[in-house]
Amino acid sequence: MKNNLVEIRRLLIEKGLKATPQRIAVYNALIDRNDHPTVEMLYNELKSQFPGLSTATVYNTLDSLCKAGLVQRVKTDQGTQRYDAIQSPHHHLYCAASDRMEDYYDPDLDRLIQEYFDRKKIQGFRITDIKLQLTGFFEN
Repeated sequence: MKNNLVEIRRLLIEKGLKATPQRIAVYNALIDRNDHPTVEMLYNELKSQFPGLSTATVYNTLDSLCKAGLVQRVKTDQGTQRYDAIQSPHHHLYCAASDRMEDYYDPDLDRLIQEYFDRKKIQGFRITDIKLQLTGFFEN
């Protein structure tokens, strides 16, 4: 969907948000990425395109996108707040040494976890989503 500005505009309006140029640009910069950028990363990417843009505007835009369910916050062990617009079920691989984060898709793992908790029958709790963040080190 990246660079499909008409679709992004429609989606923002559908979610009850004003389709401002900044919101469109921030969401466009975020979709289809798997590196889970920070506010600062998005700000640095967009500031030349929007000279009056501030980190506060990027943060507020991301907050609005999160509240609308278009974006999710992902925290790291280092306390860094990152953002993820990918809506399909997935997990995160997080490197504690580099603060790098990547998406990890594994339907078999999802099924294994679901079956495990189905067997455990936790009283009064129903799983609606499974999201794991695996911490380790990327070996390059």
